Amino acid sequence: MALASDAGVARLRTVLVDDHALFRAGLKAELGADLDLVGEAGSVEGAVAVIHEVRPDVVLLDVHLPGGTGGGGAEVLRACADVLDQVRFLALSVSDAAEDVVAVIRAGARGYVTKSITAHELIGAVRRVAEGDAVFSPRLAGFVLDAFGAGAGDVALADDELDRLTAREQEVMRLIARGYTYREVASDLFISIKTVETHVSAVLRKLQLSSRAELTRWAAQRRLV
Repeated sequence: MALASDAGVARLRTVLVDDHALFRAGLKAELGADLDLVGEAGSVEGAVAVIHEVRPDVVLLDVHLPGGTGGGGAEVLRACADVLDQVRFLALSVSDAAEDVVAVIRAGARGYVTKSITAHELIGAVRRVAEGDAVFSPRLAGFVLDAFGAGAGDVALADDELDRLTAREQEVMRLIARGYTYREVASDLFISIKTVETHVSAVLRKLQLSSRAELTRWAAQRRLV
């Protein structure tokens, strides 16, 4: 780790992974004075490549990313399993859904914070993760305790079944289970109604369900909505 010569504070080598270039630019402006930003990526493939190339201390990793096989941040972690003993991963996402938190922690992330975090708090979280601590936004730690503690069975089952779905299929599944119409889902995700229908058919097939009502019950039983 490089040390800041003026204060002796570790400037951690950090990679930013998020599919929104504007958000990455904002992070660089906010964090650049405190962290050594050595790379960035906006897709699964780009993230895997840059992480293996620069071997940073910490990766700030979004959960939902384009590319790969649709596994998002968890897919990046699985593809970087060979460097998990050297590189720490901190998930940074707008999502606070239990399945997203559990998926990336199970894949190897050391913490999970939401994008409502302040720059000062995020810098502190990066440093703590680099030191080996587990860091979570308020209330998210409970998901992890459930997954790896007394409630492990239900969440593990949900996680295994969710692994069959792509990130987009999971988004569609959650909205449908919450009672959204196909038109509302299409509007919310900026896709066509026909694409929604295709995703719903794939979800039902992969989960071996036969109707929307069964999907709603399935999601509710697993605390996904």
